[in-house]
Amino acid sequence: MSRDPLVVGHVVGDIVDPFVTNASLRVLYNSKEMTNGSELKPSQVLNAPSVQIGGRDMRTLYTLIMVDPDAPSPSNPTKRENLHWLVTDIPETTNASFGNEIVPYESPRPTAGIHRFVFILFRQSVRQTTYAPGWRANFNTRDFSQIYNLGSPVAAVYFNCQRENGCGGRRCIR
Repeated sequence: MSRDPLVVGHVVGDIVDPFVTNASLRVLYNSKEMTNGSELKPSQVLNAPSVQIGGRDMRTLYTLIMVDPDAPSPSNPTKRENLHWLVTDIPETTNASFGNEIVPYESPRPTAGIHRFVFILFRQSVRQTTYAPGWRANFNTRDFSQIYNLGSPVAAVYFNCQRENGCGGRRCIR
């Protein structure tokens, strides 16, 4: 049985194929670093996080994708993978604000169940023109990687999020 949190959390399998982590990816919401499986509330993730990529060579570029593989609900993910953010050309040693935002950040707002929100980082071989997909629902990270020759991911991290002050997916009766 694997102890890799990306395997345990079904990120590997549902979104990406097995890969070797060989880049430093830090995701911080409100100056608090997120770890795999962190529990965050929608109110904590309203604004785009600070995404930092470690390294020493600013000529090395990365693409960052954020998806929700559990949309609209984990029991019926008919919109898997919902695209929440896409940034390309992020120089190593910097953060995502130095990249080219192709799809603007959309804050997580799950309505039913516990959703995984996954950040996947790819090392780019070249700077290239990347086009925004015409939709957010049913984005496919594997297909995107193949179209733009990104290869396997170099890092990934995810957090869990569910509706705040809710009663599951049912209407509250007071």
